[in-house]
Amino acid sequence: MGELEDRRTAVSEARFESLLDTAADGVIVIDETGRMLVFNKICEQLFGYTSQEAIGQNVSLIMPPEFSLSHDRFMHNYHRTGEKRIIGIGREVSGMHRDGSVFPLELSVGEAKTAEGRQYIGVLRDLRSRRAVEQRVSQLQAQVVHMTRLSAMDEMGAAMAHELNQPLTALLLYLQAVARQIKSCHADGKPPSDKMLEVLDKAVQEAERASHIVQRMRQMVEKRDPERATIDLREVVNEALDLSEFVAQGATVTIRRVFGMTPIHVDADATQIQQIILNLLRNALEVAKESEERWVKVSIGSDDRSAFVSVTDSGLGFSEDTGKSLFKTFSTTKKSGMGLGLAISRAIAQNHGGDLMADPGGNGQGATFTLMLPMHRPDEAEDDTWG
Repeated sequence: MGELEDRRTAVSEARFESLLDTAADGVIVIDETGRMLVFNKICEQLFGYTSQEAIGQNVSLIMPPEFSLSHDRFMHNYHRTGEKRIIGIGREVSGMHRDGSVFPLELSVGEAKTAEGRQYIGVLRDLRSRRAVEQRVSQLQAQVVHMTRLSAMDEMGAAMAHELNQPLTALLLYLQAVARQIKSCHADGKPPSDKMLEVLDKAVQEAERASHIVQRMRQMVEKRDPERATIDLREVVNEALDLSEFVAQGATVTIRRVFGMTPIHVDADATQIQQIILNLLRNALEVAKESEERWVKVSIGSDDRSAFVSVTDSGLGFSEDTGKSLFKTFSTTKKSGMGLGLAISRAIAQNHGGDLMADPGGNGQGATFTLMLPMHRPDEAEDDTWG
């Protein structure tokens, strides 16, 4: 019996080793002290250690220092409290090659109770290829987003040029008045008057106004990588409204702002959110200027989980057929435009964990588009530990 049992054990071990060697993912087995017992061939490729070098060492060998220092503490806490942080759950973590390079991994951990004590089986998948594809997709999406932003600015160009011309004309008139005053004072041998200083102050204010307009235009057309931060949604929407206000004035449409006084914080790229709001406003203004009442209402609010911005126009709403293709790429009811605005806007919203929805209105009610975004939660810091 003993010889037969030994033979069965040997066959079982051979099958297990063959399974480990042919696995497409890395497999590591550790004991309850964190000591590595199994280190398969994929792990050798991932981390640069041979199985002979790795087996017997603490698993912290293949972790970046910021995580390796706390791993034993996490294991000790689990043995003491039974609180699971990763076992049976899975998580994205960072691994470290023997050359010091750090790379992303997907880690799943299972637990086995053996005659030799608890053992933990970790399955590791290299995420570098997936991350490279995601980064490339993100870059391409950013290029499309930038193109649609340029298109929007191009359509608003005439109105912006008109807006910019007003402070520049005023500035020219003020400076001409000051020049005449200086010549008059010089001829009479008198010092500059208070009136002259007042005119100069007005000239400076108009120059600052023109500079502010140019600055906002540059921010909108600037090509840059998406950058998320905690922002007050009211401020971002207000800046977009300021940019659209003169377009609304040209179209004799009134913009109604329905804002509360409390800041509404979300984690988002401010420029991309402004792009969504500008797109919704442009569409709403086009509809409103053809309506009898000529107004656009912009509302901002929030609940425990989400923040929202709603843009409603005074038009007649849109049909069910129009609603079906509203967010489809290259689908448009306009004579000009690429049909990308709403599709890109929804994609941006969904990339932020939110959404963009449309209420068609009708029966005397205008259409309403609502941007939803998750509220900022300060305690949701990314957890990248192996524990």
